[in-house]
Amino acid sequence: MKQELALAVPLWIAPLVAGGDTLLQSTVYDAALECDGGEVRFGIRLERGVTGRVDAFVMNGEEVIPVPTAGVGKGGIGLAFDYYDSTIMARFDAEGGLSGQWKKRRSADEWTTMKFRATPGGLRTMDFQIMPEWISGRWRVKFADEADEAVAVFGGGDRRDLRGTFLTTTGDYRFLAGIADKDALSLSCFDGSHAFLFKAALQPDGTLKGDFWSGPTFHDTWTAVKDDNAALPDPFGLTKFTGTAAELDALAFPDASGTTKKLADFPAKARIIELFGTWCPNCLDATRVLADLDKTYRHKGLSIVGLAFEVTGDAERDRKQVALYAERHNVTYPLLIAGKKDKAEASAKFPVIDKLRAYPTFIFIDASGKVRGVYTGFSGPATGEEHERLKRALEEKVLDMLED
Repeated sequence: MKQELALAVPLWIAPLVAGGDTLLQSTVYDAALECDGGEVRFGIRLERGVTGRVDAFVMNGEEVIPVPTAGVGKGGIGLAFDYYDSTIMARFDAEGGLSGQWKKRRSADEWTTMKFRATPGGLRTMDFQIMPEWISGRWRVKFADEADEAVAVFGGGDRRDLRGTFLTTTGDYRFLAGIADKDALSLSCFDGSHAFLFKAALQPDGTLKGDFWSGPTFHDTWTAVKDDNAALPDPFGLTKFTGTAAELDALAFPDASGTTKKLADFPAKARIIELFGTWCPNCLDATRVLADLDKTYRHKGLSIVGLAFEVTGDAERDRKQVALYAERHNVTYPLLIAGKKDKAEASAKFPVIDKLRAYPTFIFIDASGKVRGVYTGFSGPATGEEHERLKRALEEKVLDMLED
């Protein structure tokens, strides 16, 4: 990956060392990506350390994401989210602003690209002192192109800007930040892998009618009704295990070294099989939770195996990407390369469930080989209490299997 990055970064990008730039100062940039619906707004913070290095961070409300690899030269900057196979390349203007492009691999020979710009001087804030009363709380949401309802949770940040997220049966829409006024809202997020923009207008009857953009062109519409009791269905009830223990254990996939492993090669008192992708921020959130469970319960008989479904299907690239992901996130449990991220293809590669609905999906198996549950989707830290409940539910499932 380092070699690929070196080839992709223009020559005007130099290592982040003292004296390597003239315009750059430690500062916060008001940054944006351009999509069909407008600007996906977020923050970028650049910090110069005592050694002269400059560290980069992406900010979405209270979320702060360290940029894994960065470079600064006299002409501009390069930010690389290597585990997502994405980069921001931008040049400085005379005022210290930046303009360029975000680029992310979609498949073996396809890329998502969006125009990028950033202005130094801090993030936007609301022009009034009090968050509108109508916005805060839970909302029952229906996206036009989705069969299942979703839940939106909105509230104010510590700078009186709008914060929130959308919970769906497949995962959440990350830490969203933006603005609201007396009859409209705008929320956005960029995490290195996805660029989301939500807009909505308050209707005379108190409902919301809005638009959702993902990436440069994807568009959906949504409506919402305020509902303090809005909730998603039980994630343990969405996906069905339809195979047998023998069929599950017979499934085999290569690891990052190319060695084929059967799931039967990882016996334990309690087992978790995770279907995930290194390209998936919800999966990254899940990896952090699984890594904690692995650290706490491996010595008591827990075995975790991750099955990665990747964007290209190129075996060499996918092995490198999975190895990079494991190294970056301190994953010490086995990760196998199971196939491409297309859900229909993934369902065929993992035929012991009725179908794959979400990345991530977890299968819990006890010592007797009995499947004790299938959990669909993941509510990450942006969902607050929902995330804490999820962590407790996963841990309780592990403890139930270990105590039998």
